[in-house]
Amino acid sequence: MPTNYNIDKVDRQILTFLIEDARTPFTEIAKKLNISPGTVHGRVKKMEQRRIITGATLSINYDVVGYGFTAYVGLILGRTIDSEKIIKALKDIPEITVAHIATGKFSIFCKIRCMNAKHAKDVIFKINGITGVVRTESMISLEESINDKQRLFKSIFDLSD
Repeated sequence: MPTNYNIDKVDRQILTFLIEDARTPFTEIAKKLNISPGTVHGRVKKMEQRRIITGATLSINYDVVGYGFTAYVGLILGRTIDSEKIIKALKDIPEITVAHIATGKFSIFCKIRCMNAKHAKDVIFKINGITGVVRTESMISLEESINDKQRLFKSIFDLSD
């Protein structure tokens, strides 16, 4: 599959290791690919400059830290032009871990992490209290069944070569 990314096989291999575990040392990647650690470092820097790599993430077990209750909240706004102002207000609510400006029924769609249903209710009430939010609809997540960046990455860059 052709791409506009100009990523060669070595870059794809490096990305594969980093997507699997962003903390993989460059020396370990270099050893597995039979290239120098300096080459890995230089290629990662170039991919950062080209904004192919935009950071590294850490996975948290929210159950262990007491925030295992996950819900999704769709916001219906009075005026979609207020989206930026409302997004700014949403940033003041730490339980909102993801927010998307969206099309369709909801102008904004959020993911919240809470301790329990009562905590989620309090967060949803805060969201409803933001000027410009007409109402919300929420859905409780029973289980996160898929959270996998690797399959998409492999399909985009066709790692078969």
